[in-house]
Amino acid sequence: MPELGKYAVAVLGSYGVTVALLALIVLVSLKRARKVRASLDEVERWSGKNG
Repeated sequence: MPELGKYAVAVLGSYGVTVALLALIVLVSLKRARKVRASLDEVERWSGKNG
């Protein structure tokens, strides 16, 4: 690991925030994908009965 000197806290903090935000984006995307999948399954069931 490179020597960061007096900027170590800022740099490592920035890395931490970036990793946390990326993880949040992934989790939100997965949650949304599950919701959309359930909605599409419901539409397919409905169209199968009425199609």
